[in-house]
Amino acid sequence: MQALNVVILAAGKGTRMCSKLPKVLHTLGGKPLVQHAVAAARQLEAKTTHVVIGHGAEAIRAALAQENLNFVLQQEQRGTGHAVLQALPQLDRNALALVLYGDVPLIRVETLREFLALCATGSLAVLTCEVQDPTGLGRILRDAQGNISAIVEHKDATDAERRITEINSGILAAPVARLHEWLPQLGANNAQGEYYLTDLVSIALAAGYAVRTLRCADAVEISGVNNRVQLAQLEREYQARRTHHLMLNGVTLRDPARVDIRGDLVCASDVEIDVNVILEGKVEIAEDVKIGPNCVLKNCRIGAATVIEANSVLENAVIGRACHLGPFARIRPGAEVEDEVRIGNFVEIKQARIGARSKVNHLSYVGDSVLGSDVNVGAGTITCNYDGANKSRTVIGDRVFIGSNTALVAPVNIASGATIGAGSVITQDVGQDQLAVARGQQRNIDGWQRPTKRST
Repeated sequence: MQALNVVILAAGKGTRMCSKLPKVLHTLGGKPLVQHAVAAARQLEAKTTHVVIGHGAEAIRAALAQENLNFVLQQEQRGTGHAVLQALPQLDRNALALVLYGDVPLIRVETLREFLALCATGSLAVLTCEVQDPTGLGRILRDAQGNISAIVEHKDATDAERRITEINSGILAAPVARLHEWLPQLGANNAQGEYYLTDLVSIALAAGYAVRTLRCADAVEISGVNNRVQLAQLEREYQARRTHHLMLNGVTLRDPARVDIRGDLVCASDVEIDVNVILEGKVEIAEDVKIGPNCVLKNCRIGAATVIEANSVLENAVIGRACHLGPFARIRPGAEVEDEVRIGNFVEIKQARIGARSKVNHLSYVGDSVLGSDVNVGAGTITCNYDGANKSRTVIGDRVFIGSNTALVAPVNIASGATIGAGSVITQDVGQDQLAVARGQQRNIDGWQRPTKRST
């Protein structure tokens, strides 16, 4: 099987985005536009992937630093043909080259595999599409036998040619050896004064090579992003694809149009997701999980049969099996919640491990802490983990009962079976099965006059 080299064109400024950010770094589905093309190359098992950069080159390098890519600088943007020419010296002469675009995020890998098969005999291949409005796009010209004869850009087309509705997607494939022959022949005698990659069609035909085409059935696949309106439209298309896939695989979405997937989601069957839920980063959801409305999950792993009630926010957290969280729970980075735990309304957990079957039900903050199993944390309890300069740790053993409105001043250890009286401020360790009560004695003062508002 012939090796594949992918060239992704990502050098343009994207003026119509009206942004200081390079166009290909604007996000779709939580990832930069260009990363979708990189992902396609990875799924095609490309031997090498080359990203041609120009405007915002360093920002693009930084955004894709974790990918195994070769960056090619197009110092002066002189058209698509010129861009591929910059990458040509670094391509394997015996490989097949596929040209993708950093602002065309929704091309399907299945379409690309079918397209690449056209090059098996050493041909040039062009991906085309029928569209209702071809304004501004290159038109496919065909001879009397229906074979492609040329591609003409909109600005260079005659009135008759502009009525053609089959357009060039820009996606092209050819043997690298042929590109070494054809690319140096490109000229810039056109309305734009640029080196068009599309002129390879005429050059290949003149050299006696076949030019094959595949018509893409869905225009969305080859749609590019030129402005923020188009970006928003493709975002909706992308989300519709993802939610469609989820539902076909056994996930219930109360309203697919009101769920946003902004990253990599692994979701088991019989999961129920209500409206206005955002799933960001890498999220794994096990079977029978229920997620209420208006929740945000970012970089989380959720165990089977867990319920997350409305308006809860979870980030960089691991949640066990059969837990119950929320409503209005905030689970912050570093939280590890074991099986059958209850985290109630207006509870915040940060950098803490909560043991199995423990309960933190109301209006509490637990940070930099380790809780054992079967612990009950009363309403209004907080771990005082920060002294203004340093963070300290609270350790709570199994079966501890903490009364309401308790402050645990770290560092402090509460041994298994201990009980803390309501309203206590605990500054010293509590031993196993001890009762700790730390609060001032109540005084009732007769004749107390409440302060009155000063007159102005």
